[in-house]
Amino acid sequence: MRVLSWNVNGLRSVDRDLRFRRLLERSDAWLFGVQEVRARAEQLPKRLTQPKGWHTHLAVAERKGYSGVGLFARQPPESGQTSLERVEFDREGRVQIAVFGKLVVANVYFPNGSGPNRDHSRVPYKLAFYQRLFEVLQKHRREGKRVLVMGDFNTAHRDIDLARPKQNKKTSGFLPEERAELDRWLEAGWIDTFRTRNEEPGHYTWWSQR
Repeated sequence: MRVLSWNVNGLRSVDRDLRFRRLLERSDAWLFGVQEVRARAEQLPKRLTQPKGWHTHLAVAERKGYSGVGLFARQPPESGQTSLERVEFDREGRVQIAVFGKLVVANVYFPNGSGPNRDHSRVPYKLAFYQRLFEVLQKHRREGKRVLVMGDFNTAHRDIDLARPKQNKKTSGFLPEERAELDRWLEAGWIDTFRTRNEEPGHYTWWSQR
């Protein structure tokens, strides 16, 4: 079963790139989660909201042009939710939880801890989001379901996950308390699927354009 995940940083923007359209048309993936869609369904062409061979669902933020996640699936889920039952989280449209039999898939755009002034003012919000999502997903695990979490975690867990760990010790996304939250997930039995298969350095999913 092939699953894809991509922070597209604007679904309308990436739609202009024919490679994205070809990926939807030709991919053999069973599930494709996108994050930071920055658009509502009515703002998107049918090739994105009703692509051939896919069932599509979007979760959007109250604020226009901000955040949002989208799920393309080969079959419709049996059930789903976009709420963590906390208004402060739900208004940002960061979560889709879809149930496919005994498999639960969470497509998530985790918050960034940096505030508007590039400070750490959003770190408490970010950690509270992590912890609330953890509570929700642990319920599914206790029911004997397998849970897959994919998306943009906005946290580098260990030194190997960052190109310049020493220079970023005080940067949100690599703060001790953020990394400790991922430790807590792993200690509870969650698995970093990439690191179980690859322990080599030099693999990154994002590089600052600055």
